[in-house]
Amino acid sequence: MKITVPATSANLGPGFDSVGVALSKYLTIEVLEPAADWQVDHDLRDIPSDENNLLIQTALQIAPDLTPQRIKMTSDIPLARGLGSSSSVIVAGIELANQLAGLQLSDQEKLNLATEIEGHPDNVAPAIFGNLVVASYLDGQVSSVVANFPTCDFLAFIPNYELKTSESRGVLPTSMTYKEAVAASSIANVAIAGLLTGDLSKAGQAIQGDRFHEAYRQNLVKEFAPIKKVAQKSGAYATYLSGAGPTVMSLVPLGQGLDLKAALDDLKLDGQTFVLSVDKEGVRLD
Repeated sequence: MKITVPATSANLGPGFDSVGVALSKYLTIEVLEPAADWQVDHDLRDIPSDENNLLIQTALQIAPDLTPQRIKMTSDIPLARGLGSSSSVIVAGIELANQLAGLQLSDQEKLNLATEIEGHPDNVAPAIFGNLVVASYLDGQVSSVVANFPTCDFLAFIPNYELKTSESRGVLPTSMTYKEAVAASSIANVAIAGLLTGDLSKAGQAIQGDRFHEAYRQNLVKEFAPIKKVAQKSGAYATYLSGAGPTVMSLVPLGQGLDLKAALDDLKLDGQTFVLSVDKEGVRLD
């Protein structure tokens, strides 16, 4: 049995903790054989290979009596870079329990469980459903809307350093005035409306107008300003911090991702650039 889960890019500017899109990097879990104890074979540094692995912890939280297995884990989703690496493992763990225990969980049940474990739905929802997902989590209830993302290329600059979510959240304000909240919310509304109607020009302007988090976090990612400058000159719709960062994501007209990649590579920044596309399937069995 093989479980595949896509990477995700959350927030998209003002969609803080509630908006995400599934992208074409992947975590793959292969169940090889029953074992005396849980064993997770991987080449990811500083990640446990036993029942302390987040994958196994999640699966056992859902189904405590699972028979231990030897599992192969491979991933091209970098850790602590704002591409949903932990969310992909949580979603894979839920699906692992679902399959091994024959739970027959619905997608909504998977989303409820994943959101409870992760704390917010912005990454786990698109990892489950694929595509663009707008979701809310209030009083233990998760509500979501899945939609196709407008056609474009995603150009990801992934730095060679990590940025922990806790550190990135530490620079955020603890409150906003009512007037500021209304303004920030109106920008978010336009961003979502633009995405849902396929108007990437208006959506991009709103994405870059975020007032919830990016203004506070951009200084943590020194590459953000030069990337945004080059991207705008190249005709990008928007440049934003993916999740909590440090990955910097640009939305580019379809077919122009490689041109922007070449321009960013010329900057010789400390990281790698990738042209990505929307994953429309979400978690799946192969």
